[in-house]
Amino acid sequence: MEEKQAHIRLSRQESARYALLPGDPGRIDSIKEYLSDVKELAYNREMRSISGYYKGIKVLAVSTGMGGASTGITVEELHNIGVEYMIRIGSCGALEPSIQLGDLILVNGAVRDEGASKAYIEAIYPAIPDTRLLMATIQAAEELKCRFHIGRARSHDSFYTDREEEIDTYWSKRGILGADMETAALFTIGALRGVKCASILNTVVEYEEDLTKNINDYVDGESVVKQGEVHEIITALEAFVIENKNNGGRDNE
Repeated sequence: MEEKQAHIRLSRQESARYALLPGDPGRIDSIKEYLSDVKELAYNREMRSISGYYKGIKVLAVSTGMGGASTGITVEELHNIGVEYMIRIGSCGALEPSIQLGDLILVNGAVRDEGASKAYIEAIYPAIPDTRLLMATIQAAEELKCRFHIGRARSHDSFYTDREEEIDTYWSKRGILGADMETAALFTIGALRGVKCASILNTVVEYEEDLTKNINDYVDGESVVKQGEVHEIITALEAFVIENKNNGGRDNE
């Protein structure tokens, strides 16, 4: 039997072509509700994984934890076991006043304001999604009829710097829609490894609103934000269906 990867604790025997990447291990429970034949695979550190089927397509869901470093490890090890498509389903803070709680951001580019991606390649290398997979997420969100925005996000390494308000204002004025900690690493490392990636972010903090209160509301199950989580899960799964159809339906069982 093939040796398991060091951190995600998975091997090729458990793999799939498609993987959802939530940050929070707890979000795996939400994903399970939309899959059939679910199998719990592994839970090591922040990396919890399951497999299941959505409309006949085998899908992995593997949590990355918080930040670019653990996301990069997850991407590398999933690539090692043969995963070809990865969609992040995460949370973000809005940097645009019109974006409401529960709105989705379909990220078409990320500011690499974090360290993980820069450990691989210079900052002038663009952090962008796979075009076809991004288009599949857009089609899926349109068909779901949920509120969504298409634009750029900023990925960073801390919520608690001494200049948070100044930093948010700077990037907001430059057309950045939201901020997370993982998308830039996903796009950069995924592209370098030939993995097709996309990122869907659920807005859990409105622009210039209180971070702690909004995050606590999300953790406690505040309804609008939880509905956004449902929307991003379904959007990502439907995007895999669309992409699989574009590939001739080779993963249907």
